[in-house]
Amino acid sequence: MNISSQVSITVSSLTRPDEIAVCARMMATSEPWITLGRDYEAGIKTLTAPGKEIYLARIENDIVGFTILNMRGAFIGYIQTLCIAPEWRSRGIGSQLIAFAEERIFRESPNVFMCVSSFNHNAQRLYQRLGYEVIGELKDYLVTGHSEILLRKMIASLSDFAKNPHPAEHP
Repeated sequence: MNISSQVSITVSSLTRPDEIAVCARMMATSEPWITLGRDYEAGIKTLTAPGKEIYLARIENDIVGFTILNMRGAFIGYIQTLCIAPEWRSRGIGSQLIAFAEERIFRESPNVFMCVSSFNHNAQRLYQRLGYEVIGELKDYLVTGHSEILLRKMIASLSDFAKNPHPAEHP
């Protein structure tokens, strides 16, 4: 496969059962979900949970990644999952999908939150490069011996955002 290091994606909402199967398989057969002990059925459960927004990254007709956003409840603006097919990693797809997620979240909230596993060093480097700050650590949260590191990126305080909810106007 001769592909340049940076590729362009299109993003669309997950709408069909066959898309759910592709995404669940992608999770079950790649890190960090292997280490986290998440199999295909766990992926199906995650992808069909009510109240989540799921967006697919496509190159032509192929699903090459996806993200799951939580835009309800107390933790609005949480990127629950970012998954890029292993053969498509390190080509800018994750950065593009995060930019899409940020744009979506910043329309309603001044904060984007996400967790990254302590053993997932490549993802940690990406999130740091994109401006995410470590705000906490959940030791032994999902798997004994590993932490989930809580990250945040913000455009304003909650009170300033409430006064001026237009992200383009925030510093």
